[in-house]
Amino acid sequence: MSKIRIVLADDHTLFRQGIRNLLSAEPDLEVLGEAASASEAIALTTQAHPDVLLLDIGMNGLSSFEAARQIRRTHPETRIVFLTMYDDEDYLVEAMEVGASGYILKDSPASQLAGAVRDVARGGNYVSPRMLSQLVDGFRNHIRSAAPRSRLASLTPREKEVIKFLAEGKSVKEIACDLNLSVKTIEAHKFNLMRKLDIHNKAQLVQYAIQKKIIQIPTPV
Repeated sequence: MSKIRIVLADDHTLFRQGIRNLLSAEPDLEVLGEAASASEAIALTTQAHPDVLLLDIGMNGLSSFEAARQIRRTHPETRIVFLTMYDDEDYLVEAMEVGASGYILKDSPASQLAGAVRDVARGGNYVSPRMLSQLVDGFRNHIRSAAPRSRLASLTPREKEVIKFLAEGKSVKEIACDLNLSVKTIEAHKFNLMRKLDIHNKAQLVQYAIQKKIIQIPTPV
């Protein structure tokens, strides 16, 4: 069985050597070479044609994202995995935008890194579990914040007062007197609340007020 051929790009020599030793210990993985910058990564990828490029973020010189973009354009057969310390969603999004197939954090277990390389080499994608968890949490928060408010919640405090009085059977004139407001103002509140609730007559309004427990149905004695 042919080995998965890897190029490793990171500007920290000891880290590169550690990762190289770790991956080389796997029988199906082979590290072809190391690069200390994004520019070197491009040159080594052009020379060696690896299956997978492990690419650090934040090296001096050319941006790793720009390097990834160029490599994806000129060597589409090479799959790119960002190996980084940044558990930042913006970096993850940018990595995916430039065509990366993986994003793995440097504090991941060794088995996770080897598994990510295998998954990506087979045509899959890989994101560190912690980053996936952050994405899911962010998505849930977005859904909660984007969820439309209930129709009742869209009413102003004054409109809620008016709907209660209307549902209890009071006339617009009586409500205006109770709230010390003009009839015209109460009519405006009535129009607005019925438009917001999509209610078109008094019967619907009373039914809605009962359903939402704005008023209580008297208990038979």
